[in-house]
Amino acid sequence: MSKRYFTIGMAGHIDHGKTSLTKALTNIDTDRLKEEKERQISIELGFAPLYEDEVLQISVVDVPGHERFIRQMIAGVAGIDLVVLVVAADEGVMPQTSEHLEILRFLGIKAGIIAITKIDRVEEEFIELVKEDILGELTGTVFENSPFMLVDSLSKKGIEELKTLIIETLKKQQVRDIRGAFRLPIDQVFTVKGQGTVVRGTVYEGMVEEGQLLKVLPKDLEVRARQLQVHHKPANAAFAGQRVAINLSGVSKEDVERGEVLVSSDHFIITRTIDVAINVVEDLEYLVKQRTPIKCHIGTAEAMGRIVFFDRNELKGENGEILCQLRLEKEIVTKRGDRFIIRRPSPQETIGGGWVIDPRGNKYRFGEKTIAQLEKKKKGTPVERVAASLFEGKSLTLVELIKRTALDEETLLTTLDSEEFVFLKKPKEYTLQKLIEALEDDITDKLEEYHRENPMRQGLNKVELLQGMQKVFPKTLLDYVVENGIEKEIFTRKDQYIKLPQFEPHVPKNWEKRTENLLLELKKDGLKVRYLQDYFQQAGIPDNISIEIKRFLEEQGFIMPLDDQYYWDKVLFDEAVRKLREHTNNEFEVSDAKEAVDLSRKYMIPFLERIDSMGLTRRIENKRVWRR
Repeated sequence: MSKRYFTIGMAGHIDHGKTSLTKALTNIDTDRLKEEKERQISIELGFAPLYEDEVLQISVVDVPGHERFIRQMIAGVAGIDLVVLVVAADEGVMPQTSEHLEILRFLGIKAGIIAITKIDRVEEEFIELVKEDILGELTGTVFENSPFMLVDSLSKKGIEELKTLIIETLKKQQVRDIRGAFRLPIDQVFTVKGQGTVVRGTVYEGMVEEGQLLKVLPKDLEVRARQLQVHHKPANAAFAGQRVAINLSGVSKEDVERGEVLVSSDHFIITRTIDVAINVVEDLEYLVKQRTPIKCHIGTAEAMGRIVFFDRNELKGENGEILCQLRLEKEIVTKRGDRFIIRRPSPQETIGGGWVIDPRGNKYRFGEKTIAQLEKKKKGTPVERVAASLFEGKSLTLVELIKRTALDEETLLTTLDSEEFVFLKKPKEYTLQKLIEALEDDITDKLEEYHRENPMRQGLNKVELLQGMQKVFPKTLLDYVVENGIEKEIFTRKDQYIKLPQFEPHVPKNWEKRTENLLLELKKDGLKVRYLQDYFQQAGIPDNISIEIKRFLEEQGFIMPLDDQYYWDKVLFDEAVRKLREHTNNEFEVSDAKEAVDLSRKYMIPFLERIDSMGLTRRIENKRVWRR
C-alpha cells in the first residue's frame, strides 16, 4: 500500500484558540514571528506535523483568523483536505467564523470537524447553547453533518479523541493524484544562511524529487530543487498533499515571490483572463456592478482585476451559479477545476468564489449566446474531457479514463475513435497525438544538442536519451514514441544508439586536418606501427581530445586495434587477413602465419589474437583453424 499524504487546516475567528489547539495536537507553537508573539495573533501561516506512520502522513496549517489577514487565510486553506472549524465555547459563532465558512464552501472543501474549544471556561449548559448556535450556522452548508468535538487545549481534554477522529476521517478520504505534473503554489519565500533561497508550500499535485529541474511560473525561471525538507527533516521526494520546503538553486530570494507557482513541466497555463463559474455570498452588503474591481485569490496568488458579466449588469445576493469572466491585471498560473475566492478591495468584502471553467478565456459579446457557449464549456464535450484527462495523466487505461472523465464505456470508446487519440497496444493505454508530437520534438531537440556537443559520437543510447523524461512520462509511452519515431524515420538506430537521420559522426573542423595527418602517418608505417599515442602526439592532438578521436576512428572503421597499444589502418588490416587466408591451409601454426604475412612476433601474436576474438579463427593448442 502506497503512503498517503494530507494537509488539514485550523479555521475560525480570532482568539478562538486555533494556535493553542494546534500546539496541543502537535506540541509545536506555530506563532513564530515576533509580532505574532507580541500581539498574540497569527499573521502568517503556521505549519506543523500532526501524525505519521507507515501509510499516512498528516500536516496541519493554522490559518490567521483576523479580518486583516484574510488573504493569508485563503492561501492556507487552498490546498487542504480537511478543515477543523474552531469555535470558542465562551463566544460562539462570530463574524469571521461565518466568513471562513463561506470561503471554505467556495474552495470546495467538504470534509470538516467542528472543535468547540475552551470548554473549561464555561458551564456545560452553555456549551449546548453554543452547539445550537453552530448548528444554525451550518444548516445548508457542506458542514451541517460534521461531527462535534469538545476540547480544551490547556487541560488537554478531548485532544487525543480529536486527533484520532482526524486520522480516521482522512483514512477514508481520497488522496490527491501524484501521477500528474508537479505543481506547488508558493506561500512562503525566505533565505537560509549558507543554503540560499527556500520556498514553501503544499504540493497540489504530482511529486518532486531532490535534484529535479523545475520552473517558477509565470516568470519562467529555471531552477533546481537542491534540497527538500518535510517538517524540517531532509527528504528525497515530496508528494501531492504534503507540506514541503524546497531549497532552490539558480535564483535569489528577490527573484521569487509568494503567489508564484513551482512546476515540473511546460504544460501549465499562464493567463490573465479566465472563464469562471461563481457563487455569491448570501448576505452581500454592496452591489457588484459590471466591471467592478475585484481581488482574486487563487492558490496562493492574489491578482487585482475586474469581473465581467455577459447576462447582467449587476448582482446582489444571487443564489444560483453565475457564468462570467475575470480579467486580471497580472498573470497567474491555473487550470480547469481550480478553486478561487473574489473579494472587493474597498470597502473590503468577500463577494464569492467558484471554479475555473477555462484558463484561456477570450473576449466575448454580451448576451445569451456567450452564456450558452460558457455553459457548454463548463460541461465539457467528451473529447475535451478525455483530452484534459490525458493531458494530465499522459497515458491512461480505459478504466482510468472512465474514472477521470465520468463517461460511460460506450461513449468513451466512441470518443477515443479519433485522430486526436492514440492507442498504445503493448500497455493497452491511450494517449494524445499532440503529446506524442511534443515528445518527438523534445527528443529531437535533445538529440540535436547531443550531436552538437558530441559530433564524433554515433548517438545516444536509449536509456540516456530518456533519462529525466521518465520522471514525468510513463516508460511505456516514451518507448512507443522512440520506436514509432524510428518507424517513421524521425530517428534512426545503429546498434544501441539513437540518432537523427541527417546526422553523421564527424571530426570537428579544427581537428580535421591533424586527424588526416595522423591517418596518413599510420598508413605509411604499414603493419610495423608505433604505439597509437605516438601518432596523436606527432599530430599535435592533446590527450583529452585523442580519446574521443580514437573512439570515432575505431567506430567508423578507419583503424583496427591489435591490442590496447597497437592499431593498424583498417584497409591494411583487412588485406593482412586476406593474405593470411590465401597463403595458409584450413589449419595453421604461428610459423605458417609468419611466412604468409611478413611480421615479427611483436605484431603477429596480437594480430592472431585479434582475429581469434573476431571469430575468424579458433585456436586449438598451438594451432589455429579457420572458421567457415
